[in-house]
Parts: sequence; structure tokens; C-alpha cells
Amino acid sequence: MSRRGLRADSTQFTLEGKPFRILGGSVHYFRVPRPYWRDRLLQMKACGLNTLTTYVPWNLHEPERGTFHFHDQLDLKSYIRLAAEMGLWVILRPGPYICAEWDLGGLPSWLLQDKDMQLRTTYPGFVNAVNLYFDKLIPTVKPLMFEEGGPIIAVQVENEYGSYAKDEEYMPFIRNCLQSRGVNELLMTSDNWEGLKYGGVAGALKTINFQRLSVGAIQHLADMQPQKPLLVMEYWSGWFDVWGEHHHVFHAEDMLAVVSELLSRGVSINLYMFHGGTNFGFMNGALDFGTYKPQVTSYDYDAPLSEAGDCTMKCQLLRNLFSQYHSEPLPQVPSPQERRAYEPVVMQQHLSLWDSLHFTDKPHRSEKALNMENLPVNNNNGQSYGYTLYETTVTSGGALNSMNNIRDRALVFVEREYVGCLDYKTQKVTLPEAKGERMLSFLVENCGRVNYGKALNDQRKGIVGDIVLNHSPLRGFNIFCLDMKPRFINRLTHTAQWKTDFRSLAVPGFLQARLNVDGSPRDTFIQMTGWGKGVVFVNGQNLGRYWFIGPQRFLYLPGHWLRSGENQIILFEEQRTNGEVVFTENADHGKTIDVYKLPFCTLL
Repeated sequence: MSRRGLRADSTQFTLEGKPFRILGGSVHYFRVPRPYWRDRLLQMKACGLNTLTTYVPWNLHEPERGTFHFHDQLDLKSYIRLAAEMGLWVILRPGPYICAEWDLGGLPSWLLQDKDMQLRTTYPGFVNAVNLYFDKLIPTVKPLMFEEGGPIIAVQVENEYGSYAKDEEYMPFIRNCLQSRGVNELLMTSDNWEGLKYGGVAGALKTINFQRLSVGAIQHLADMQPQKPLLVMEYWSGWFDVWGEHHHVFHAEDMLAVVSELLSRGVSINLYMFHGGTNFGFMNGALDFGTYKPQVTSYDYDAPLSEAGDCTMKCQLLRNLFSQYHSEPLPQVPSPQERRAYEPVVMQQHLSLWDSLHFTDKPHRSEKALNMENLPVNNNNGQSYGYTLYETTVTSGGALNSMNNIRDRALVFVEREYVGCLDYKTQKVTLPEAKGERMLSFLVENCGRVNYGKALNDQRKGIVGDIVLNHSPLRGFNIFCLDMKPRFINRLTHTAQWKTDFRSLAVPGFLQARLNVDGSPRDTFIQMTGWGKGVVFVNGQNLGRYWFIGPQRFLYLPGHWLRSGENQIILFEEQRTNGEVVFTENADHGKTIDVYKLPFCTLL
């Protein structure tokens, strides 16, 4: 006799034949260092939640075509088993598109090598790639499905397709991808109110995403699905941040009032996010609704559990509320992780960008500039993240025009002297006049691919078209891939070419310091005040980007990435240096703005 899993056959969910209310929370394994998975899930259980939801990022699991990673930080099977050990059920959101404020919404950038690619459609190139990915992903998680004794009680079909709705055959295709590979648990879709009109697929329960309580939205969902249970798949407990704007906050009292009302109406809920974590490395996404806005490294989200895992006031209030929906006392809240403000460390060595180039792979020669994704690197899968350096020779100065073909930001150099910056707002730079041939260089940064909306197909990075000097297109490029993967950082670490004379310091470049840790390492934050723009690596781990324009001015450094004794810190700095690295126990997210006071349309 088969086990009776999650059912949506009446106005209330049932699980194993008994009434069941989903009290869920999102925690993404790929945003939380693996040693902290257990702590974050214990916190979830102590808050009174019974269900974990997580996305699955295709771009991390298949970074190159046919090369799959499901181990270490990406050991999805272990993460789900850990949830089961904690007594949590699991709703899996496997995509292939996940949004998540994650680069390209979780889609791998190598898809964009095809100039005709149509993401999130039944375009053959996309269909074939999804099928091969699901051939690996679904057998990995199938033994963890409820019918096989596992904790997965539901699986989401794609994500917020109603906001895209470009191909009416697409959602049936994704549903069939799951079912044909043996997924028999309850299927769900997830959309905001507007997306409900166009999203959904036969055989899957529709759920809704929002932050402000809208009785109309709840009733709209109920009318669409008579005699079905109501689930807010994403109740937005906070909001994300973009560079150059304020830190978004959603006050605990406002959040609690909505959650209380939903529960009193019998609605099931999933907190997005319960714990946000961090966009480590180059994995942040971006917005583009007419203006490109890259998202910050922190994914604190003003969630109930902070970026560093602290139980906030939101968490305490939710625990009190959710305890009313349990017959047994809730587990004790785990003790907070201890943090330390280490003594400041002074930068001891430096290496200019130009001196680091021979640690990259051999540059590619091309008559026209190639976008990152089409560079013949990484086993011909192109470059996904980081920086790309384009160099060519010019014989005159004059008016340089990017023609808006820089994605997303380029520092411009003549003979390796900085002359200006090109981005979406600034598309012209004047080059100084001089005689003879000179080297013109563009250090282009992929600041993060758009993760939501209809601009996904236009997310190729680097130089994506002609740049003209005095109306003539530039030609004859040497192109260096600077994706700053661990192998490159390791080469830097072991070279003897670092300089100690700081009178010769030049940016952009790399700076190195040593942090000595006495005793067991603890979590900390690196304070980036006084620095310009760049990336921080600690013992080879990419902590993410910093930028003086804020709002984020700190980077989270998990204690598990430190070791007792000596630790190596490397900064790649584009613009200006501070000379030292300062540590602090707590983060300051900068000036704040209350999301509840923003126009509703800005949150869709």
C-alpha cells in the first residue's frame, strides 16, 4: 500500500490522510556555508516551522555542459536528508528557472552561446539542455520523495511563469519533465497576483506570492481553485537590496500582523526568506525594468534569521505566534554563533592587474570583441562570471563611444593609465591625443545578470557589440578571462612577484594581508569603509563584491572559512585603497527604507 502524501483535495491540505497546514520557510543551501546548515534548520524548527523550501540553482550544479556537481556545498541530497533528520518536510523548487535574485535566475550562462536562444520556452536548444539537466537532477532527489520514505512532499513546476508567459507549451513541458522521471508528489506553481492570470498548468496547485495582505488576492486564488487549499508560497518577510540605494526593511510588527491574519483565515504560508544568507562570489542577480540595477552581496533580506544566523525580533515574534499552532512545546532556540572582531590587519603586499595577467590562461585573439559567454575558455563553455580584459591598439585620441555595448561596467585605460569609466549611463570617454601606437584597455565587469523579467535573453556580458573611436569601430583584440576562479587565486598566492613597496602601488590590482587567529575561528564581518570597489578572497573563498556606493559596507566572513593560525586575505580593488582591513562583530546595512511604504508596483 503506497503512503498517502500531501494532498490538495479539499479546502485543507492533508498529509498521510490527516489535516495538515504548511508552516514553511525558505533557506537556500547554496547561500549558507555547509557547516551551518544544521544550525539554520534547527533555528527553523525552533521557530515553529514544519516545512523547508529550497530552490535548486542549475548554474551551480551544471557549470559546464555535461559537468555536474552534487557534492560538498552542493550536496542537495545531504541537505534534504538533514531536513528530514530535523523533522522538517520539504517542498522542492527545482526550476529550471528559479529567479531567487541569483545570476540569470539560476540558468547557466553557457545557454547564451546560442545567438538564437529563447530561455524559458520550448525552443529546442533550451528543451534539450533542460532534459539533460533533469536526467541528472531528478534521479538524485527521487529517493527522497515522500512515496519512497523521504521528506519531499511537493515539487514546484518552474517559477513565476505567469510573469513571463511567452510559450503556452512550456509549462506542460516542465510538468512532463518531472512526471516522466517519476515525480509523483503534489505539484505546485507559484505566481504573484498578476501572474496568476497567465501562470499555472493543469495538474498543479496554484499558489500565490505577496507581502501586503490583500484579501482580494486570497479570494482571487480561492475563486480560481474552488475547494482547494490556499498557500502563500512566498510571503516576503523582507526584501533584497541593489547597489546605490537604501537597505530595505520590513518592520516586524507589520509582518506579524499579516502572518497572523493569514493563519487566522486557515491559509498555509511559506516565509520567503526565513534565512537569506549570502550571494557569495559573483552570484548576485540584477533588476532591469528600464534601468539596470545589480543586487548586493548580502542576501540578509531583513529576514527573521539574519545573514549571520541571528534570531531577530521577527524570529521571536513568529515563534510566539507559531507556537499556538503546535500541541507540543517548541524546541529551544539554539545558542547564537559566537562572533569576533579581530584586530585590523595591514595590507603587506600588492600586485597590479597588469602583472597578474600571466597567471590567467593564454589570451584569445579576435578581430572583433567577443562577449564573455562566447570566449573559447572553460572547455569552450565560455566565461560565466567576473571580469574580462579587452586590449587593442589605437593611433589617435578622440571620442570613444561604447554605443551602449558594455555589459555592465568598464574601466578604460590608455597605456595602462586610467582615463574613464563606461557603463549604462556613461557611454562616452575622451581619449588624450598622442603620437604613435598606444594600448587601449577595457576592464569589463559582469555586475550580475538580470534574474527576473523579460530581459533574460539579453544577458550576454563583456563587450557585446562595436565600440567606436572617432566613429570607426575598434578591431584587433586580445581578450583575457579574469573569472578569478580558485585556480587563478592559488597561482597568485604562490607567486614571488608580490611587491612590498607601496609607493609603487597601482590600481586596479591585488592586495594581500595575513590574519592570525588565536584559538577556534569565529564568524566576523569585514568592514569595507574607505575602499572603492572590488572583491575579497579569504583562504581562496570568494566572499563577494563590495562597492563604496553602498548600502552594504560589510562582508560576512564565516568562521568555518578561517583556520587557527595564519589566514590569507586577498582583495581585488579597482579604484582606491584603504591600506588595512578592519573587522567587526555586527554588520551595518546602511541607510534604510521601509518596504511597506513603497508603491506596491515596485515590489512586483
